[in-house]
Amino acid sequence: MQQAVLPIDKLQSHVELTKDLLLRNYLADSRPWVVAYSGGKDSTLVLQLVYELIYSLEKEQRKPVFVIASDTRVEAPNVESYLDKRIKEISFHASANDLPIHAELAQPTVEQSFWFNLIGKGYPPPTRWFRWCTSKMKIKPVQTAIENVITEFGSVILLLGSRSAESSQRSQSMGKRELSSRKLNAHGEIANALVLSPIADWTSDDVWEYLFTNNPPPWGGSHDFMLDLYRQANGGECPVVMDLNTPSCGGSRFGCWTCTVVKADKSMESFIENGEEWMKPLNDYRNWLKEIREDESRRSPVRRNGAEGHGPFIAATRKEMLQRLLMAEQNVKQPLISDEEIVEIQKQWTADFDIMDSAFIIAEQFGREPWKILHKTH
Repeated sequence: MQQAVLPIDKLQSHVELTKDLLLRNYLADSRPWVVAYSGGKDSTLVLQLVYELIYSLEKEQRKPVFVIASDTRVEAPNVESYLDKRIKEISFHASANDLPIHAELAQPTVEQSFWFNLIGKGYPPPTRWFRWCTSKMKIKPVQTAIENVITEFGSVILLLGSRSAESSQRSQSMGKRELSSRKLNAHGEIANALVLSPIADWTSDDVWEYLFTNNPPPWGGSHDFMLDLYRQANGGECPVVMDLNTPSCGGSRFGCWTCTVVKADKSMESFIENGEEWMKPLNDYRNWLKEIREDESRRSPVRRNGAEGHGPFIAATRKEMLQRLLMAEQNVKQPLISDEEIVEIQKQWTADFDIMDSAFIIAEQFGREPWKILHKTH
């Protein structure tokens, strides 16, 4: 008697289905993979599944995998150090075990940085309608890193931790994609890049169960810090942003501490309430930026292109922003702005209004000597 055939989803769990999808795609062609890694639970799960896959294969079956994390240079200091540590752990373990895995932090250039544009050029803090930071600090650095891989190999497959269950908006955007038989779709803005979302159908509970059950990860260290971040904070996960259609992730656990797109940074407030009082100067500074954004007296009546309208912040406000930032830096006892950024800010001020090296004078009041990098021998 012929046996009834069960639907495939009854025969295999979501874990087995995902691992099978990854294996088939990995062996299907020679394109290298790029894992977009944010440090959050979803991208960590994708990275772990990919790592476990490569570990299971023979050496001659393996092809390069690039792990690209986005560091905007204004991540919360605890998240920034966590990301840096994680990238170093992966790089060390992969090298020691002869795995073709290459991990890097994609950062904005000094000219793309938040502080240069805010304090140097006088840009207003970002709003929901003017998210200049997203393009400069998130999209361009990550796209550049991916395009460097494409230049070397011709094309790539980009793995994202996107899940349909994250939000109705995410579900709708994912539902519009035309997927190939391998569940691939073309990236809308990066030529020669195909996208794979291997955990699209996982629930949040599925993600947590796998990470809890498989801790520590294969590259060493542990998931404990990340799990603790989620316990302490409110807000959603901030993905690696690839295009301007991605909604703002202001107030997320893994977002920028300077984000003024949202009314209040509930994530940072929750950190502070749960014992991370050292972050209070950061939250105070962020709230002050949001407050002065609405003060017309702090803005030039002429835009940079010469047209009338709300222009950049005036000189006095830009100086005050740098002074307050360095005061916050002193209070949290962690670097918030680099010497290179202060030097570029001074160059911009000199072009706009300043002949006194005011940025250097302000920096000196807080024990900083950024001008020394100008005299370094190369």
